[in-house]
Amino acid sequence: MAEFFPNIPKIVYEGQNSDNPFAFKHYNAEEQVSGKTMREHLKFAAAYWHVMRNELADPFGAGTALMPWDDGSETLNNALGRVPVFFEFLEKTGIDYYCFHDRDISPEGNSLAETHDNLAKVVDELAGHQQATGKKLLWGTACLFAHPRYAQGAATSPSADVFAYGASQVKHALEATHRLGGTGYVFWGGREGYGSLINTDMKREVEHLARFLHMAVDHAKKIGFEGQFFIEPKPREPSTHQYDSDAAACLNFLREYNLLEHFQLNIETNHATLAGHTMEHELQVAAGAGALGSIDANRGDELLGWDTDQFPTDYYLATKIMMEVLKVGGFTKGGLNFDAKRRRESHEPEDLFHAHIGGMDAFARGLKVADRIITDGKFGEFIATRYQSFDSGIGAEIEAGSASLESLNTYALKAKAPQLTSGRQERLENLLNDYL
Repeated sequence: MAEFFPNIPKIVYEGQNSDNPFAFKHYNAEEQVSGKTMREHLKFAAAYWHVMRNELADPFGAGTALMPWDDGSETLNNALGRVPVFFEFLEKTGIDYYCFHDRDISPEGNSLAETHDNLAKVVDELAGHQQATGKKLLWGTACLFAHPRYAQGAATSPSADVFAYGASQVKHALEATHRLGGTGYVFWGGREGYGSLINTDMKREVEHLARFLHMAVDHAKKIGFEGQFFIEPKPREPSTHQYDSDAAACLNFLREYNLLEHFQLNIETNHATLAGHTMEHELQVAAGAGALGSIDANRGDELLGWDTDQFPTDYYLATKIMMEVLKVGGFTKGGLNFDAKRRRESHEPEDLFHAHIGGMDAFARGLKVADRIITDGKFGEFIATRYQSFDSGIGAEIEAGSASLESLNTYALKAKAPQLTSGRQERLENLLNDYL
């Protein structure tokens, strides 16, 4: 069997004292943390679109990536030829899961029927490699944003024919995900939004989007798919405004259209940045609604105005993310998908490995630190103390819903003027530094 990365060894854990660039310093897959292995906690997934398809272009220049296994054609044979390359990558990195868009793994055909047939053939190939290697599909999705037909959206397109075409594509992508044993299916509304309100019926478009998602839920039940549906928030780019703009907007939409019981959120760090939020904020909003399902592990650049999808190497950020994941009891049907790409200058195949090693080590380190912080309880105790006035007396009445404006007025007239205690932000920031 051909080896596509002959100079890359299988990446193993060697510890912090290792100077081997092809070794993990923190990620020890079988190491136990809080009763589970790192492998079980982190559920790393590789993004097919970045590992196999990303040419490393940017808005101002052509792609630079060297991919000697790829002939550059949009043919079925080329698509089939990428599959063993990808699984060798998964094997050598020790990544257990992957994610895909339908058009990443298989090309458009000369007709819609041929397009679906192409997908089915590549899915058969993926299934064979999954069986041979034990690798698994975390989630699948349909690419409803790249083709010109989706220039004005898919589920929110003003064209009913485009809506129908997108529905057909989702049907087959969902069935492919089911066939491959995927534990989830993601909707990312890359163009489900508007460029200008001057030509848009926003209410009608949002209602169409809700109807589209209900159709997907119904079809999942019909085919026996028991995976989790996810929505991935993003505020803009390429649209001026996207209807899944942030976690709060997604939750409001899901509640309004009776979809919340069927969906959780797949939160991406770079999208949180574009929305003007921190990743902690987005995770806590989702967790507060019981809807924190999965994470696209990357980071953005606040100096750049687009979705840079950089690899997550910030230990502070990884620690804060893993604290939120541990607080909700860990992942169930979601995981950490590296929706991240190398920089344009890092164009050689071995850079794929350096990038993923760094991301995996960052989250392994973040997991261990987050577990220590939660186990020690110092942050939790401080926050509990800060809100303790709501644990009894008038505060407990407020939380129980038994207080009224009249009762609170009576209480406030008799009470002493409130005296606030310090939020101790700097002290807690110092404490976090101590752990790291």
